[in-house]
Amino acid sequence: MLKGLILSGGKGTRLRPITYTSAKQLIPIANKPVLFYGIEALVECGIKEIGIVVGHTKDEIMESAGDGSRWGVRFTYIYQPEPLGLAHAVMISEDFIKDSPFVMYLGDNLILGGIKSLVEDFKRSNANSFILLARVKDPGQFGVAELKDGKVVRLEEKPKEPKSDLALVGVYIFDKNIFKAVKEIKPSWRNELEITDAIQWLVSNGYDIRPHIVKGWWKDTGKLEDLLEANRMVLDFFDVGVVNKGKIDSASDVQFKVFIDEGTEIRNSTIRGPAIIGKRAKVINSYIGPFTSIQDDVLIENCEIEHSIVLSGSKIANIPGRITDSLIGKNVSISTEERSPKAYRFLLGDHSNVVIK
Repeated sequence: MLKGLILSGGKGTRLRPITYTSAKQLIPIANKPVLFYGIEALVECGIKEIGIVVGHTKDEIMESAGDGSRWGVRFTYIYQPEPLGLAHAVMISEDFIKDSPFVMYLGDNLILGGIKSLVEDFKRSNANSFILLARVKDPGQFGVAELKDGKVVRLEEKPKEPKSDLALVGVYIFDKNIFKAVKEIKPSWRNELEITDAIQWLVSNGYDIRPHIVKGWWKDTGKLEDLLEANRMVLDFFDVGVVNKGKIDSASDVQFKVFIDEGTEIRNSTIRGPAIIGKRAKVINSYIGPFTSIQDDVLIENCEIEHSIVLSGSKIANIPGRITDSLIGKNVSISTEERSPKAYRFLLGDHSNVVIK
């Protein structure tokens, strides 16, 4: 029986200050935590048992995801005290995985269209491992795979001179032989057990490692620009017109793909989708532009905002310039005391309080 393993133990240093107070895997894409997309991808493949490797944000992740029952699966949480590498996360998961083949999925990755075809290809094969690859413009920023006759012959972590443009995406399928590999390799210069080294050990010892190249769209949401791009892509994929579960007054104009949740009020405002607005939000005398996600209990008044993510409980009022390309944390307050034509770009942590003069 195929099991799942989701890695959610990273510290998210590239998204600070947001990740000082929140797990990076719980930052929302189209108002749904990134982690949940990975869970849904595994559930779609028929996987019923999922291990979730957690670190210092374990309490927050466990509270948010629960026991798995909402997805009809069972979660087992595996604690990794320090982020000592992906291969280390595999090593500490052996008691959960046992002899089962398993899908390993990085919890901050998003693959539009899921991974069902990858799993089906693996089941039809006699391979020891499948690795998901994508063609990228900057392969030196990733683990890179070199192929020959349809098989993986070499892997290198962030090479200075990449041998191909095929990057490891962050989704892998392994059989039990991966546990031999992770016990044989040594820590890298980062003092981490690298999954690329473990896969290379399998290749060097004659195991059958096969590639599966992503045909659709994939993002590692570890950086602000990638997070916003993922939000844009998911919103653009909305198969809706205007869905309104709240209240829109006659002075407002709501266009294209827009989802408005229960208890939300739109007054004298323009909403141009794709956009999503959560529960009990208020949008007053404002413009919400394309590719914007606004969570629950947010107040937007006398503002313009687009291509941004606003987390729950925040209040943004009387901003003279347009807010764009921003990630605004929970319970943030942004206001102004004096109007002047300016543009603003924000990456703000939870409970921030910004007054613009």
